[in-house]
This record gives sequence, structure tokens and C-alpha cells, in this order.
Amino acid sequence: METRNRLAGVAGSLAASTLFATLYYYTSLLEPLSGQQIYGWRILLTAPCLALLLLAIGRWGEVREILVRVPAEARLWLALPLSSALVGLQLWLFMWAPINGHGLDVSLGYFLLPLTLVLTGRLVFGETISRLQRLACLLAAVGVGNQLLLASSLSWPVLAVALGYPCYFVLRRKLGTASLGGLWVDLVISLPVAALFVLGSGETLNLLAGNPRLPLLIAGLGALSALALGLMINASKYLSLTLFGLLSYVEPVLLVVVALLLGESIAPEQWLTYGAIWAAIVVLVLEGLRALRRGRG
Repeated sequence: METRNRLAGVAGSLAASTLFATLYYYTSLLEPLSGQQIYGWRILLTAPCLALLLLAIGRWGEVREILVRVPAEARLWLALPLSSALVGLQLWLFMWAPINGHGLDVSLGYFLLPLTLVLTGRLVFGETISRLQRLACLLAAVGVGNQLLLASSLSWPVLAVALGYPCYFVLRRKLGTASLGGLWVDLVISLPVAALFVLGSGETLNLLAGNPRLPLLIAGLGALSALALGLMINASKYLSLTLFGLLSYVEPVLLVVVALLLGESIAPEQWLTYGAIWAAIVVLVLEGLRALRRGRG
């Protein structure tokens, strides 16, 4: 059963990465919507789509379990909004970056994210770090050091992704809300902010009326987002934080491809940054394959 769950987690992680890369490109089809409006529509439609998914697969009980705990656990009154804000920032950034010239910044953040997840798993949950993982961390440090020399600092989108997601996953595990139901609760809490982004400008109806295909594209955004988030959260439930981080390297590779397709480019002096991180990816993928073989054995 453990091996089956591990394989299911691996398959879900790979599928989620592919769908997230698809969403990254999908935002370019939603013009003239702004990044804030796209984020708002994503949340407004993902929440009901995820609710339908939970009902369809018989896991609505995860939502009830969390809601029953709220009156009895005072910490949840602060922790659940914090959890919602952490994932909300990531979902907004993912929609905002590719149409505002920060696609490569966010992709770099996702390149660093698996390493920060590995370190988080070691420091917070006591997960072991192998020699190959230490080598990967060293290679990534070379890339980050080069970026620091070039820009004096890492851009805020890079840091938001690389540091924000580990905080989110740790908080969810500590709260016992690391489930699809917990994700749905996070999304519901952020619905007022999403509605403000969609309706606040007063241009929503005019944009929809002037672009007949836009409503269909917006509906597709909600469905794709719900499926991708569902697969990601489900995978994180079945895998250690270390292995989950290693497998998530598929996503930034695809995000760089999308950013380049959208017109961004890698400067010559940045190749050391990306080359070192890609070398770290190769090392960690090898480590991930070894971990899978051990699991099967």
C-alpha cells in the first residue's frame, strides 16, 4: 500500500506540474484582463470546481472535519487566514508574473523551491539529506550567488515563491489541514479578496461583453486550476516533503520554456545561474529515481 501511495503521489505531482505550466501560458490568452482580475476569476471559479471534485470523489468529509475543529481550537481563527494568505499570494503571483515581464523571476523561484523544501523537510521534520542532495544544494548555491552578484539581491517574486511555499506546507502539516478539504477552506477564505479584484474596477461586464470568447476561457481557467491544485495537494499528502520537492523540478523547467515562448530571454551573464541550478536538478532527479527504486524494493 505504501508503494502504491508513493507511485500515486509521483504521478499526481508530474501531472500537476504539467497543468501548472499550461496555466502559466494560459494567462496570455486572457488579455485584456489584468493579473489581479485573472487571479480573482481563478479563485472565484476554482473554489466551486474544487467543491464539486471533493463531492465526486467522496472526500467532503475533510472539509467537515476542519469546520468542526474551528469553534474548539482558537488558534485556527488566526492560522487559517494566514494559510489562505500564503497560498493566495502564490496563486496571484502565478497569474500576474507572466503578463508583467516577471515570468523568468517566478520560474527561478520554482527552481529554488525544491531546494528550500528539502532544507525545510530536514530542519522542521527531521528528514534525512543524502550526499547527492547536499551536492545539489551546493550547485544551487553557486547559481544563487551568481544572481546576487548580478543584481545585488534576488527579486521579490523569486523570494516569494522559494520561501512562501515551504511556510505554507509546514503550516498546513502542523495544523492538520494538509488535504484537499484544507485547500478548499483556504480558497473560500480568500473569496472576498478575489471578488474585489474582479468587480472593483467596474470594467468586468464591459470586458466580458466585448470579448465573446473570454467567458469560456475564464471557465477553463477555473477547471484547470482546480484540477492542478487538487493533484498537487494530493501528491503532497502521499510523499515526504523531500521527495515532493525533488519531483517539483519538472514544473520550473516547463515554466522557463513558457516564459521564453512569451518573449522573455535569458541574458548571457545569467547562464551560470540557470546552468548551476539545472545541474542541481540533474543531481536531484537522480536522487529521486533512487528513492523510487528503494520504495519499490
